[in-house]
Amino acid sequence: MSEKAIAIKKVEVEALVERMQNSSSFVVVDYSGLTVEQVTKLRRELLANGCEMKVIKNNITRRAALVAGYNELSDSLSGPNAVAFSAEDSIAPAKVVYEFSKTNKKLELKVGVVDGAYMNNEKINKIATIPTREVLLTMFAAGIMQPIKEVAIALDLHMKNLDPSIQE
Repeated sequence: MSEKAIAIKKVEVEALVERMQNSSSFVVVDYSGLTVEQVTKLRRELLANGCEMKVIKNNITRRAALVAGYNELSDSLSGPNAVAFSAEDSIAPAKVVYEFSKTNKKLELKVGVVDGAYMNNEKINKIATIPTREVLLTMFAAGIMQPIKEVAIALDLHMKNLDPSIQE
């Protein structure tokens, strides 16, 4: 291999290490068997959720993962892989890929790194099924409001029992 090719690969590895370290999360996906249209649709969905997917050679990804401290990641790098990154939402890449794989069975969510922690296939699939932030906040608010609602109903019923002239 020429010195020029080695230098180019070194630059690619350094750029990928920086990208891995600056991302809140990234996932490795096996996209073999998807059509160009399906991959384009997946990229659009990722982009709409603040993510970006890149096809990177496994050797480059493996070297970058080792430098970034994600040694476990290199075991999953075989076959055609792509890496989906998110700088903002920690679960967005996993969630988008997981949802997309429900209708495109050939897409596989392999492994990932979420908030600096390596996630194997089982863990990354669990992360992908976590409700969105907005849904969790709604669930939290509903949980807080339920006891207050029950107290209000009980007080209303009590008032009606004390004074039968009170009507709805």
